[in-house]
Amino acid sequence: MKRRRPMPSVPAASSPPPTPRNRTLPSSKTRKRFAQALASESPPSTWQPLTVGRRELFLPLTFPTGQTFTWKQTGATTFTGPVNSHLISLRHLPDDSVSFLIHCSSDHRRAVADLRDYLNLDISLAELWESFSSADSRFAAIAPYLGGARVLRQDPVECLFQFLCSSNNNIARITKMVGFLAALGNYLRTVDGFDFYEFPSLERLELVSEQELRNAGFGYRAKYIIGTVKALQSKPGGGAHWLASLRDLELPEVIEGLCTLPGVGPKVAACIALFSLDQHQAIPVDTHVWQIATRDLLPELAGARLTPTLCSRVAEAFVSKYGKFAGWAQTALFIGELPPQKTLLPSHLCHIKDIKSIRGKESVKKKVTTE
Repeated sequence: MKRRRPMPSVPAASSPPPTPRNRTLPSSKTRKRFAQALASESPPSTWQPLTVGRRELFLPLTFPTGQTFTWKQTGATTFTGPVNSHLISLRHLPDDSVSFLIHCSSDHRRAVADLRDYLNLDISLAELWESFSSADSRFAAIAPYLGGARVLRQDPVECLFQFLCSSNNNIARITKMVGFLAALGNYLRTVDGFDFYEFPSLERLELVSEQELRNAGFGYRAKYIIGTVKALQSKPGGGAHWLASLRDLELPEVIEGLCTLPGVGPKVAACIALFSLDQHQAIPVDTHVWQIATRDLLPELAGARLTPTLCSRVAEAFVSKYGKFAGWAQTALFIGELPPQKTLLPSHLCHIKDIKSIRGKESVKKKVTTE
């Protein structure tokens, strides 16, 4: 059994009153007006130092990279997003240090603790980069340009449903779908024209019908959303508890458990494991990671067709090269291939010319379901 850091105690959320399936949720405008009235009574917040520099957290290499679709860029160097029930902005100062602003929260101290946990700040990127660079000359060459590319520690429920939306999809559509789901939660505040919400609980998601999701453009993914909510709600202790408990298991058990959920395959399971379940060695293998692997780790497989067996071989190659935090190394290498981020690299270090989606394509070719 893996030894994990203790999970912070969280007050149990009260269950909403029983709601008939045909009862409609309050409109987003109604919820927003109510929340705005409450927010207007809150004291103004101020920017505060996060006491972390660019080497440990560089926002453009962390948020717009396919890990989460609930954060938005709300300024030249500012990103804003929900962390549990808190709404927080982060920005870089001229010296590249990071400051934060809590827009709304019922507990300031808890918000700071939750933010640090969300950013995985107890893990030293400088130490990881040194280890990866010692193991791989390619990583050593790009490391100076990719400092601060962190792996987030998201809420497992939020992460799961975001990646259900990402399967075989593009960035614009993923963002729209995630936005639809998020808007079912409690309205937090509007910042720079973007509305932000606390991601809804499973109880809230249970009120949505498959037809409503299809009408919102989810296509065949609608049945996966509905099926996964039902599967999670049937878990002993509740789905949120079951997902969080996966943090205490070994990676193969985590992947196996997640793959029992409708619409979750090995690649999506690996994303959820890496970005929310403390499985730092998880490797989400898609066609882009396959390109990186056959170029830098397994050149003998160049030209081969990616299969489930070769997916496993790619994951093993990353772990063999980078160790128990291989998922962080793979994430940094992946980020270095994204069009907006690879501009930070010298031209001689750029290889893959275009990645049109972020974590949106499955690794192995499958029959495409008609929407």
